[in-house]
Parts: sequence; structure tokens; C-alpha cells
Amino acid sequence: NSTNSTLDWWPSPAKLNLFLHINGRYDNGYHQLQSLFQILDFGDELAFDVNDSSTVELANPIEGVANDDNLIVKAARLLHQQMQLKHGQHQHCQTHTGVVIHLKKRLPMGGGIGGGSSNAATTLVALNHLWQCGFSEDELAELGLRLGADVPIFVRGKTAFAEGVGEIIQPVALTPQHYLVVTPNVHVSTADIFTAAELPRNTPKIDFSAYNFDNTHNDCQEIVCNRHNEVAKILHWLLQFAPSRMTGTGASVFAVFNSLPKALEVQQNLPSTWQSFVASGVNTSLLQQKLQSIVARYV
Repeated sequence: NSTNSTLDWWPSPAKLNLFLHINGRYDNGYHQLQSLFQILDFGDELAFDVNDSSTVELANPIEGVANDDNLIVKAARLLHQQMQLKHGQHQHCQTHTGVVIHLKKRLPMGGGIGGGSSNAATTLVALNHLWQCGFSEDELAELGLRLGADVPIFVRGKTAFAEGVGEIIQPVALTPQHYLVVTPNVHVSTADIFTAAELPRNTPKIDFSAYNFDNTHNDCQEIVCNRHNEVAKILHWLLQFAPSRMTGTGASVFAVFNSLPKALEVQQNLPSTWQSFVASGVNTSLLQQKLQSIVARYV
């Protein structure tokens, strides 16, 4: 058994939705939206201890989440199944590959910062390399979409403007900012918010070339604040110090700073009951940076 110190850890970064506009609804009930996904330089980490058991195991299961429902396990199994379809059972490729997956969890669950989706994407990207599956980024993104709408964003690992149901992605280069991300101890159900009668569904589309933070908003924020007083309280508190907004469908809220020391200073003053972290925006995720450095060694 490898000890944790010898494991090779792969980043699983958080994201923020810097804005979220709901432009309409498709006939199938899905929402048509526009959003800006900002990848952060902070997140969970995963390590993959590959073996020849052909089974997928999680070394440290998440409390309250059945292994079969865990997106990490689902991602590994989906990749394994696709690999067997692609290579057949008898190729030289390592189809009899199993893995024990280790997780260092830092991101709060259900905060709208993409923890589960990011974990799934890191699993796909890392095991595609370690199992030598040979899938392209496009193929991995397509597999990711089966696991969740946000998974392709993390597979590609680029800060991006998104449209459609979130699957039309255009990478963009943003000036790096620093974010204080605060998560209250409340659970916001994405499904409840998206099915709420009072959700605005007619925000006019914007042209990304005209984007700035001040002329955008999050269409889900008001409903979440009305239903969860704690989210409203955090937002109110952060707005004293910096432009602030809820990410995704919540419950996490972020404040935007030009200076890292200022973000850390405000974090020091946070009420102790609120979970928080400070991170910087990056245009290419730490996961993609790691993959690129591995690939460069082989060239």
C-alpha cells in the first residue's frame, strides 16, 4: 500500500459563476443561460493508485454519499466502460485496470463552486492518462457531460463564457482578480431554484465583448436570499468591502478584490461560523497545467 506521501496528487479546482443570466427555456424544460466560469487556483486534490483489479475503490468515502452515487466513482467507471468499448477486451491497452482513489476534500459540498463536477473531471483527465485510454479532450468533455452539466468546463480547464445549457463554451482571458469565497451552512437545491415560479427567465442576451461585472447579475440570487436568510446575511456583510455576488445557484457567495492582501484582511474579520477561503482567478486550471507539464516530458 502506498503511503499518502508517495501519492501523486492531481488538482481539482473550484469555479465561480461571475454572473448567471437565464435567457429563456427550451421545450425540454432546460434553461437557456449565459454565464462566465472563472476557474480558481484552489480546490480539492485527488490521487490515483492504479492496480490490476479492474475495480474502482474510494479510499476515503464521503460521509453521507453512497460510493455508487459519488461522481468520482461514476466518472472512473464510465471511463473504464468506454475504454473497453474503444479498445475491445484483448488489446495491449491496460483494460484490466483498477484504481484506489484518494481524496483531499477542501471545497464545501453544494456551494455552487463545482466541487463534485470538478472531482469527476479530474478523475476523467487523470485516469485517461494513467490508464492510457487515449481519449481526446473533446471525447472526455462529452463523457463529462453525461455526468453533469459543469463537468466539461473542468475537463477543458479554461476560464470561459458559456451559453446554451452551459455546453457552448468559449475560452476567455480575464485579468486575474482575487476572491473571498464564503459558504454558509445551508443547502440550496439547484432543482428547487430552477423550478421556482418566480425565477426570472427572460434576461436579454449579452454580447461577451461588452461584458463587465457591473452590468451583469445572478438571476438566482434574489430567490435564494429570500429563502435562505443566511445567504442574504453574508452577501450584505461582504458588500461593505467589495463587489459581491452569489455563485451558481448558491449557497456560496464571493467578493471580488484587486489585491490579495485586502481579500485576506477581510477574511480575518469574517464571523467564525462561516466557512471561507481566498483564491485567485486563473485562465488555465491547475489540472490542465499539470497535464501539460506531464505531456511535455514525453515530447
